[in-house]
Amino acid sequence: MTKTVRFLFIFSFFTIVSLQKAQAQNPNQMGAWYMYFYDAQFKESQFGVQGDIQYRNWNIIGDLEQLLLRSGFTYRPKNTTVKLTLGYAHITTGDLGESDKSVTESRIYQEALLPQKVGGRIYLTHRFRYEQRFVENQDFRTRYRYNLFMNIPFNNKTFEKNTFYAALYNELFINGQQDIGDGRTVEFFDRNRTYLGLGFVLNPKIKFQLGWMNQKTNALGKGQLQVSMHHKF
Repeated sequence: MTKTVRFLFIFSFFTIVSLQKAQAQNPNQMGAWYMYFYDAQFKESQFGVQGDIQYRNWNIIGDLEQLLLRSGFTYRPKNTTVKLTLGYAHITTGDLGESDKSVTESRIYQEALLPQKVGGRIYLTHRFRYEQRFVENQDFRTRYRYNLFMNIPFNNKTFEKNTFYAALYNELFINGQQDIGDGRTVEFFDRNRTYLGLGFVLNPKIKFQLGWMNQKTNALGKGQLQVSMHHKF
């Protein structure tokens, strides 16, 4: 049995176990996000595209929390590892439970990714994102986000084929405006996300992650199972 086949077996096994445990809990306490990320360069130029498709559920599957479609044009300045993005996202957010009500949002965003290596095998990425949000039935809003990613390969020093790695991140969200119209307000602190996962490099272009994320707002804290595919063209 090859390393790849063993990984796919282990990945599937732990996914099934996680789903079974989550279904046994109160569905309000455990959700699931299924995500696909893509990143492509235009041949040898400094330009490219990147984005993601995320299907988020209040429970494991079936009760839509959000459908997020996001894409942007990227630019890498010469002689740096920085990547800049200008993009657009469309989000549909559903109510918890049997209700079919939903709210739509259009979002423009600017982003900077700054990778950093610490020691022999700790790979950090700092992501700064500024969002301009047009949420249905709300005034124009902005939001600031900072995410620190940390990836640590286990069986290799780089992310070559058949590498297992730890994937961690913490992201802070801050609202730019607190007045959202009609006498409604939001807090300055929007939310915080903390994630711990296991990743596997299938080949130089495709990686998978399975993990758990805790999201905290002023109103609640909620766990999310996350399954993601990361694809480079």
